[in-house]
Amino acid sequence: MTRLTFPAYLDHIRSESARLEAVLAACDPEARVPACPDWSADDLLWHHSEVQWFWSEVVRRRPGGPPDDELRRGRADTHAGLVEQHAESSASLVDALSRADPAEAAWTWAPEQTVGFTYRRQAHESLIHRLDAEQAAGVASPLDPALAADGVAELLEVMYGGEAPGWGRIEPGVQHVRLDLTDTGHALWTQPCTFLGTHPESGKVYDGPHVLLVADPGTEPDAVVSGTAADLDAWLWKRRERDAVTVEGDPAAFAALLAAVGPPLD
Repeated sequence: MTRLTFPAYLDHIRSESARLEAVLAACDPEARVPACPDWSADDLLWHHSEVQWFWSEVVRRRPGGPPDDELRRGRADTHAGLVEQHAESSASLVDALSRADPAEAAWTWAPEQTVGFTYRRQAHESLIHRLDAEQAAGVASPLDPALAADGVAELLEVMYGGEAPGWGRIEPGVQHVRLDLTDTGHALWTQPCTFLGTHPESGKVYDGPHVLLVADPGTEPDAVVSGTAADLDAWLWKRRERDAVTVEGDPAAFAALLAAVGPPLD
């Protein structure tokens, strides 16, 4: 219900990446990134450059796996060099995606194994890191409401939630929290729950909070979180404070949602 067209995602990758690059090119290279305080502005520039290079290689190698580590470039040792590397990575990702059918099979770390996953994921990656760049530089520009609305949904159904893999299971919760996006009109229903399982390769045991994006259950929500699409997206990504959104209803239901979306994401 929030998805954009693939050409729209590609346009956002172009525009958000260009804005990020322009802001960081003019920023103090040592400025701190508030949401990732261990990063300098140059670290953010390199991170986004590396992410875009990685996914451009994934798309080019479809349907094979990710590129080998030895193919990675070394990090430029000057600010100007990092800006140049970022421009190359962004152009490479846009070129690779524009030449691929979103429906084609391609490796991802998620259940969805298509080029289309990369279209969507990288549009949101670029949006959030553009916001990081502006916060590091002390400037601001608006987030596109339609992209931010889809960002809320993508975070809930991909980054923090989603169906269980074959080696795990989900114990459904009994509460529902609705997210009302006041400027776009979307109402996204979530069901905090618990994910359990043991990863077959790493042996890591999972037993903790999870969240599902669900259809309207036909009942009143236990809690409602409301705000603009931009405020909700940025708040869920830990880029805005709690007072950016309004919370009503059962505090326990809201706390269950918070537990599911609590771990930080870079």
